[in-house]
Amino acid sequence: MTLDEIFQDKAIKAKGKVAAIGEWLLNSELPVDELLAYAEKQKATNKATCIEAVEYATKKNPTLADEYLLNYVTKALKDEEPRVKWESAKVIGNIAKLFPAQLEKPIDNLLPNAENTGTVVRWATAYALAEILKLKTDSNKKLLPKIESLCEKEEDNGVKKKYLDALKKVKK
Repeated sequence: MTLDEIFQDKAIKAKGKVAAIGEWLLNSELPVDELLAYAEKQKATNKATCIEAVEYATKKNPTLADEYLLNYVTKALKDEEPRVKWESAKVIGNIAKLFPAQLEKPIDNLLPNAENTGTVVRWATAYALAEILKLKTDSNKKLLPKIESLCEKEEDNGVKKKYLDALKKVKK
């Protein structure tokens, strides 16, 4: 089955598509860069599904990530489509530990999404920022006060909890 066939098959639900493509990535049957090149030519919903498949795979095996993937999801954080934003943020949360010295641009693109009107975008952004904060890199000088401020303003308990957990771990 090809990517086109998966996306055209109405019998396969969205989660099924994500799992199938994610398994291809994990089994090295589909290179990540090939999936991202395909995603670029898709409408927003399919692009988001492709990024969600990368999220699925990097959650199980973060080492699938390379600099190309980091740069791709960093750019995708600025996409208009909320689902593209939140799936990209989750990928960054999964792979940040592999790129401790290259997180300035992802941080810069994540911060505006931390005040997005969509709770899911904010939650995924909080997850990514929290994972970055826990790495205790030089970025924390800039990031720590911003996360403390975001945490104070955040009204959703799920989002707030992501920040609080990270702040606790960093202050130990």
